[in-house]
Amino acid sequence: MSDVKYKRIILKISGEALAGDKSFGLNHETLLNIAERVKRLRELDVEVAIVVGGGNFWRGRSGEGMDRTTADHMGMLATVINALALQDALEGINVATRVQTAIEMRQIAEPYIRRKAIRHLEKGRVVIFASGIGNAYFSTDTTAALRAAEIEADIILMAKKVDGVYDSDPNKNCEARKYDRLSYIEVINKGLGVMDSTAASLCRDNKIPILVFDLKNPDNIIKAVMGKEIGTMVKED
Repeated sequence: MSDVKYKRIILKISGEALAGDKSFGLNHETLLNIAERVKRLRELDVEVAIVVGGGNFWRGRSGEGMDRTTADHMGMLATVINALALQDALEGINVATRVQTAIEMRQIAEPYIRRKAIRHLEKGRVVIFASGIGNAYFSTDTTAALRAAEIEADIILMAKKVDGVYDSDPNKNCEARKYDRLSYIEVINKGLGVMDSTAASLCRDNKIPILVFDLKNPDNIIKAVMGKEIGTMVKED
């Protein structure tokens, strides 16, 4: 435990990351790799809450010609699919897990209750937050920022399919420059693809650091919690 830098974390996993090498759906090996690393964190007594995206199934902005609120609600349901899959992977290796949803669906998950979520974490259970914040027009990045503030997380670890934040898309520009450190205001002013401006502002106002790193190497989750210098760190100057 002495090597652990962060005691309570929010792990934000994009839907695309859960798809692994595929462009759609779930990659079983990726789920197991994440679950194994989360189990390692629990063995280090790190309290782990997870926010999942849904882009591997549906994105609200994908609903061309569709009412935005309806499209966003569909995206929220996609996050529930991912949350249940991740819960199954965790419980398959004996990690106690609870899924909490911002939209009530009591037959398959608990409703989100802040005090109950914190109590689960204190008892050593992993908590997975699904269905965003329950409202349209807000991203799962905003969910991660809001839940991090509510449960008083030490940091948001953003697991993506790229190894940090760049000044342009590294998949399209071979000369894209990677940032090692950024301030919240730089993220907002430069329009960098870390998270949306609402989420970045929430993190800035509540002084929650954000570490963006690559999930292709699942061990990066452990390195991040140990405070190793990987990815891109976003925090106050």
